[in-house]
Amino acid sequence: MAVELLIVTGASGSGKSRAVDALEDLGFYCVDNMPPNLLPTFAQLILQSQGKLSRVALVIDVRSGRWFDSLTDSLEQFEAQGLTYKILYLECDDRVLALRFKETRRQHPLAGAGDTPLDQALAAERQLLRPLRSRADYLIDTSQLSPAQLRERVVALFGESEHSGLVVHCCSFGFKYGLPSEADLVFDVRCLPNPFYVDALRHKTGLDADVRAYVLESDRSQGFLQRLYALLDYMLPLYQQEGKSQLVIAVGCTGGKHRSVTMAEMVFRHLSAAGYRVTVNHRDIVKP
Repeated sequence: MAVELLIVTGASGSGKSRAVDALEDLGFYCVDNMPPNLLPTFAQLILQSQGKLSRVALVIDVRSGRWFDSLTDSLEQFEAQGLTYKILYLECDDRVLALRFKETRRQHPLAGAGDTPLDQALAAERQLLRPLRSRADYLIDTSQLSPAQLRERVVALFGESEHSGLVVHCCSFGFKYGLPSEADLVFDVRCLPNPFYVDALRHKTGLDADVRAYVLESDRSQGFLQRLYALLDYMLPLYQQEGKSQLVIAVGCTGGKHRSVTMAEMVFRHLSAAGYRVTVNHRDIVKP
């Protein structure tokens, strides 16, 4: 039986513990704070388990201290023992991380005895993790995700026991709140008719039928959708051939409530009908 092995990593405070909780509920055998130099030994344990360890998630991050430097060599030994793996990387905006550390009153693992300022610790950690981020198969930015939304993303990615295919995540957002950092493709729909300027629609969202109808009745919107569908129908098979595990499609308007929500939902429906594993969420739909 093939082993599904996942390396979970990312910034301290980015939500790795929440992600692991979701993975455990999905049947993964999870090990937190695995020292990289123990990876070859753990590989032997997996191989000798005779299929009992078929889904494994290992959390590896800078808490390993000086052992973290051995990660690259340890992963190469892992591969030499016949085990393949994928990397789930969680990242988060520094301002959000600073707030989380303040709220929990926990100390950053690179802050030493407290004599290293948090911003310097975060910068040092980001530099150490850069090689892992560049190799990540799955990338989730938790800056504006609630714990429940993070769980939904993890379940969408790993909820099936066999998930070697491409997973597409559609996300609407508001440009006024910033770009989603994990986006692979970004589409700006601020050129389409805006329901915000219609009094009866202003306080509704793209999940409401009358808002969708207003946006979609425009020739501009229909022309945009036709061309977007054609582009995605052409590109997604190419991403699959490349072996990409996750594709994040972000659709943005000004506030992330009307046009972007409508279009993200339309892309979700189109790709679902085409047989892709696809999820959708609306990052800024509840913001004021």
